[in-house]
Amino acid sequence: MKEFRLYAITGEQFHPGREMLEVMEEAIKGGVDIIQLRDKDGSPEEILKKAKALRELTRKYGVTFIVNDYIDIALEVDADGVHLGQDDVSLTEARRRLGNKIIGISTHAIEEALLAEEQGADYIGVGPVFPTKTKVDVVDPVTTAYVRQVAERIRIPFVAIGGIKLSNVDEVLAAGATRICAVSEIVGNSDVAGTCQAFLRKLEGAGASHAVDR
Repeated sequence: MKEFRLYAITGEQFHPGREMLEVMEEAIKGGVDIIQLRDKDGSPEEILKKAKALRELTRKYGVTFIVNDYIDIALEVDADGVHLGQDDVSLTEARRRLGNKIIGISTHAIEEALLAEEQGADYIGVGPVFPTKTKVDVVDPVTTAYVRQVAERIRIPFVAIGGIKLSNVDEVLAAGATRICAVSEIVGNSDVAGTCQAFLRKLEGAGASHAVDR
């Protein structure tokens, strides 16, 4: 998969009155590398419609497009891949159906991260780092200690996620993360593109710091 630094997930509940496509286009213009469609409440027909629109948008800008959970929809719209949780279809089954498309896996403990790597995940999500209200039934925060574990032991790309804001992202980067995912902080902001650019400046600053440390 293409290298990435900033990953955004749809969250329409955070921008009432604004169109999803408008918000996600602003995120892309701000520098987001990956867009994920996550919709836990819509009907399959509604999600398919959104997926088609986002596929068109991401293709226009050359940005990676991931669908959360729905393998059939990802295949139908020719998304670049899917993101799966621990309770979703197995990675082995997903790989059988998706071939060489991208498969990301949410992880909350080092054992899950190691298994995902062993089974051939293309990247893993590491979180929730901090408390988050983006998802219902979310697991307890894994804290930056888990980010540090993954940075030390996992070789495939990982993205830190969960409650990450501009005000606390420095802690996550200091723990070894080089890729960040944010939801409400990006899509719920009045200046979506500016927020993305601010995250990227922090990522670039951390990258320079890590280079000096080495």
